Amino acid sequence: MATTRVRLRRRWAATTRRVRELRMIAKGLLHKDHPVLAHIIPIRRCNLSCTYCNEFDDFSKPVPLETMLERVDQLGRLGTTVITISGGEPLMHPDLDLIIRRMRRNGIIAGLITNGYLLTKERIERLNEAGLDHLQISIDNVNPDDVSKKSLKVLDKKLQLLAEYATFHVNINSVVGGGTHYPEDALKISHRALELGFTSTVGIIHDGTGQLRPLGPKEREVYKAIKSLEKSSYAQINHFQEAIADGRPNNWRCRAGARYLYICEDGLVHYCSQQRGYPAKPLGEYGLADIRREYSTAKRCAPNCTVSCVHQVSMIDFWRDPQTLVTDPQAMPVGGELVHIETGRR
Repeated sequence: MATTRVRLRRRWAATTRRVRELRMIAKGLLHKDHPVLAHIIPIRRCNLSCTYCNEFDDFSKPVPLETMLERVDQLGRLGTTVITISGGEPLMHPDLDLIIRRMRRNGIIAGLITNGYLLTKERIERLNEAGLDHLQISIDNVNPDDVSKKSLKVLDKKLQLLAEYATFHVNINSVVGGGTHYPEDALKISHRALELGFTSTVGIIHDGTGQLRPLGPKEREVYKAIKSLEKSSYAQINHFQEAIADGRPNNWRCRAGARYLYICEDGLVHYCSQQRGYPAKPLGEYGLADIRREYSTAKRCAPNCTVSCVHQVSMIDFWRDPQTLVTDPQAMPVGGELVHIETGRR
């Protein structure tokens, strides 16, 4: 159980974080020429090898600290309001705390996605001191299997450490969909997360290109049960998942490349983790013209997309600006000549 000191620090952190998040929303509603969320990759290497994941390797070296700090500064110059660090496994980067501190120095909300294996009491306290705002762990099953080792059985002690020492917000994401052997595990994981005082969300596993795979009857039942538990979740903008669960395409305006940026370990800007390869422009050369172009560009992968963070960020502009450009399907993902299309408001 957390000490009184930790509980007080946690409450203060939650209050100040909420104020900054409200400012983020207001800025996003008032101005559209800046990224709301960026994902940055400080290391592609991971200590695990989940079979459904296409975002890791077992050999890459960490991106040098000075390079990462310059990327954070450039995102700050672009007006980015939230940066989430992912990987690979970002806790394997030796200078992660300094990267988080630089994000906070730029006035940016700092998030981290980790598999949780490397968390210790000392590591959690260092993340507290660095100024981390949000941490997410995706747990795939109750017991490890041939698909994933991110299991509740292995990670529960790590969750208890977070409940005792973390002053930042913690969200536990469970998953349903292709590759999971026991859909009911997701519900057990969600209940455990809430029991420890965390928020809980549910994701739908996509295929290797981020496209949807409809849920079966049992999976839909579990999915709906978990959704009923998400009342206090920070990720409530997720109505698009209803169509995904039923295998139906979503009619939406993807603002990837504009409101959402994915920056790989090589410092290139991509649409998202599942559409790496376009526009593939160095972050240091990315500017207002690129943001405006991609804001107006309809993505051919959008109808069947399951990448929830891109959906959520794009929702801030759902009410304005039809997309009047489209990438040439023959050009993606290695290029992308833009052509004008006629489109009305949806």
